[in-house]
Amino acid sequence: MGTRVLLVSCYELGRQPLHVATAAAFLRDAGHEVRALDLAVDDFDASLVRWAETVALAVPMHTAMRLAVGVAERVRGLHPAATIVLYGLYAPLCAASLPPGAADHAVGGEFEEELVRIADGRPSGRSVVLDRLRFPVPARDLLPPLSRYARLMIDGEARPAAAVELTRGCVHRCRHCPVPAVYGGRLRVVQQETLLADVDQLVEMGAMHLSFADPDFLNAAPYALRAVRSLHQRHPSLSFDITTKVEHILEHRALWPELHGLGLLFAITAAESTSDTVLGVLEKGHTHAQTLAAVRLLREHGIEPRPSLLPFTPWTTLRDYLDLLDFILDEKLLGSVDPVQLSIRLLLPPDSLLLEREELRPHLRAYQPESFSHRWEHPDPRMDTLQTDLASLIAARTDAGDTPHAVHGAVRARAAAAAAAAGVTWAAGRRPLPAATAEPPRLSESWFCCAEPTSLQHARSGLRPLPAAGSI
Repeated sequence: MGTRVLLVSCYELGRQPLHVATAAAFLRDAGHEVRALDLAVDDFDASLVRWAETVALAVPMHTAMRLAVGVAERVRGLHPAATIVLYGLYAPLCAASLPPGAADHAVGGEFEEELVRIADGRPSGRSVVLDRLRFPVPARDLLPPLSRYARLMIDGEARPAAAVELTRGCVHRCRHCPVPAVYGGRLRVVQQETLLADVDQLVEMGAMHLSFADPDFLNAAPYALRAVRSLHQRHPSLSFDITTKVEHILEHRALWPELHGLGLLFAITAAESTSDTVLGVLEKGHTHAQTLAAVRLLREHGIEPRPSLLPFTPWTTLRDYLDLLDFILDEKLLGSVDPVQLSIRLLLPPDSLLLEREELRPHLRAYQPESFSHRWEHPDPRMDTLQTDLASLIAARTDAGDTPHAVHGAVRARAAAAAAAAGVTWAAGRRPLPAATAEPPRLSESWFCCAEPTSLQHARSGLRPLPAAGSI
């Protein structure tokens, strides 16, 4: 007889949680009884906790990790005999900082077969598993319907969307990214037949758009291209989006016309900063001039660029921040940069590769185990104040239902006030925003993996908000 396993997701970017679906497929194939709870859309269910013998919480990102600790403590209080597992990218990074007794196992990387071993009562004890797995079709029948998750917003419509993956890990070693801290530059693939079967079931569930959750879709460009060609043959009306590095956009410039024809609507790319100094410290592998070239190349082929940003680091000056706002305005990216991106502060989780950089040491302060992050301070305290003010402003205006266009305007006004107070000339700060136009395609969920958990996320988990990561 198998083990009763409850798989819990706290947050997966507003998407139906793929980490639960893949884990459930492995566990069910091994003969275990599996149920699922997604705290992004449902409230904490004590009866499910009491039913389970093993409770496994998915922690693929920092927001999920911070929420999961409180959930694990609540599970322990309700069911002291349960085996508690944290699994996903952040589990091995943060395991040493967990409160005593919070979890019995923590595993990251290719975690599925290790979850089976834990449920079987024969764990290997490995915290990072990089085995090459053969993936069954994700068990999405255990999850709430797609109608409860983020949708594609396009042409005045809200279309059902879902996340899929073709690769895991990353061949790059960007210093601020947690992926290389676990995968060490390695790449693992999901078999194409599994992807195709997963998409078949998603289309039956109503999906009209796919988000490839790969850290970088073009790490294995030929494999990715073959996969989306096959998808397009089977489901020609499906659209999709990807995430890829600036350098890959330029390296694979010949692919973009075909990818657009296969249904690619937009590409998320980690531009991070307009400062080449910051990009150099992060070892991003591109310059701001290359970001500009990548943005224009994508648009040339009908694909909307959606830059992700890291505007607050120890090396970002006020002038850098103003230049970033000008870049967004000049390149007509107001509709393609979610306002939350404008307040994101560098996160330094345990084992961050940035901790090896000499440039960080003057700014580094104490490690904060409750937020799983190293505290740092900007050499100009006004930049820390600006980040805090903008984070509050953006959250308040977004919660009030303001349009992204209006929030961008409010951010520019606050930045202009900061520039004036610092005696920094910013002629563009007086430029009015152009009138709002039709928004480019985007997903309806605008929160990001390194942003702080929201009050609603805490409420669904039955938790109180925690101190902000890296707060001073």
